[in-house]
Amino acid sequence: MMNEYKSVFFKYIKYTLYLLSLFFVGYAVTPYKAIFLGLALGTAFSLYNLWSMYSKIDRMGQAVIQQKRVKTLGSLSRLLFAGLAVLIAMKYPEHIHLLSVVVGLMSVYIIMLIDSLTQVTRTPKEKR
Repeated sequence: MMNEYKSVFFKYIKYTLYLLSLFFVGYAVTPYKAIFLGLALGTAFSLYNLWSMYSKIDRMGQAVIQQKRVKTLGSLSRLLFAGLAVLIAMKYPEHIHLLSVVVGLMSVYIIMLIDSLTQVTRTPKEKR
C-alpha cells in the first residue's frame, strides 16, 4: 500500500514539474510575464505543500505502525505557506499577477483531480 502511495506521489511531482516548466516557457516566450510568473510561483508553493503533506503522512504511517502517538498533519503551516505566496504577489504586483498565484496554488489539486478522473475512466466498471 505504501509503495503505491509513493508512486502516486512521485507521479504528481512529475506532472507538477512538467506544468512548472510549461509556465517558465510561457514566461520566456509570451508578453504575459506577470501571469506566468504568478502561475509558476503559486505552483512552486503548491509543490512544496504537496511534499510537506506527503512527508507528514509518511511520518504518521510510521507512527501508526510503531503504535506511537500520531501528530497532526500541519494544515496551518501549509495554509501559512500559501499565504506567504499571496503576500509576495501583493508586494510585487507589477511583476506577479495575484490571481495567477491563487490558480497556481491550486495546480497540484487540479492535477490530482484530472489524474483521478482519468483513472476512473480507464478502470473497468467491474474493478470499481
